[in-house]
Amino acid sequence: MDAKTFILLLIAFLSVGCSEYHKITKSTDPDLKYQKAVEYYDNKQYVRAQSLFDDVSSYYRGTERSEDILNYLSRCYMGQKAWSSAADYYETYIRNYPKGRYIIEARYQIGHCYYMDSPDARLDQSTTKSAIEYLTQFMELYPESPYVQEALKELNEMYDKLAKKEFLTAKLYYNLGTYLGNNYEACVIVAQNALRKYPSNSYQEDLSWYILQAKYQLVLRSVEEKKLERAIDASDECYAYSVEYPESKHLKSVDKMQDELKKLVAKLEGTEEKNEKTITN
Repeated sequence: MDAKTFILLLIAFLSVGCSEYHKITKSTDPDLKYQKAVEYYDNKQYVRAQSLFDDVSSYYRGTERSEDILNYLSRCYMGQKAWSSAADYYETYIRNYPKGRYIIEARYQIGHCYYMDSPDARLDQSTTKSAIEYLTQFMELYPESPYVQEALKELNEMYDKLAKKEFLTAKLYYNLGTYLGNNYEACVIVAQNALRKYPSNSYQEDLSWYILQAKYQLVLRSVEEKKLERAIDASDECYAYSVEYPESKHLKSVDKMQDELKKLVAKLEGTEEKNEKTITN
């Protein structure tokens, strides 16, 4: 079969399909529309299926089939990757059928839809937080569900995304340095908060590395009254980092910083001791 023949046959096939669908939409038989909607859904023709399910939903309201239609509509929106609409329909299902046949699926899929709709870490993370809320709620309600493993994986990814956002913010503060203020302190605060809020995230070492670097920079730029305290703190941070991440690619840099900090601490402590003796005398 040549290309021209194939294209003509394809056009003819699509024309027949469109003609059939058009006739169904004009039909006054709700049972026919429902059965065809299921067929379209099974063939992944989600837009057509959704349109027909919408069309017959009011006719079947209050019947057993109404629950199936609401579930199908939710799935149709998922098939179209219209995650927000799918979540809305699943929430409607839960309100109408709190003990329905698809309740476990519905509660998981709401969290899954928010997970799929979660944006890049640089953007607003309201949707990510909604995914965490619904996935956590689902796992608490149905700990034995077959969806739990997938929900747990998605939950961890969402926490990682929030941690990444904090990491990017900490990195930004570090790169700003002393521009329009002391951004190294802000870097330390953001990174420490991220480690506290998300203790098992994938950015732990990166966050710890920026804390260490920022504290080191604070020592270099410190006023004399705070230099000893900050040097000791940065030196302790070097030690903690080396213990926590013994295979880190930054270990040589950490060792170098720690050597410099130890010498500085010794010097500052010696100066402090000398000053105390002078005052006493």
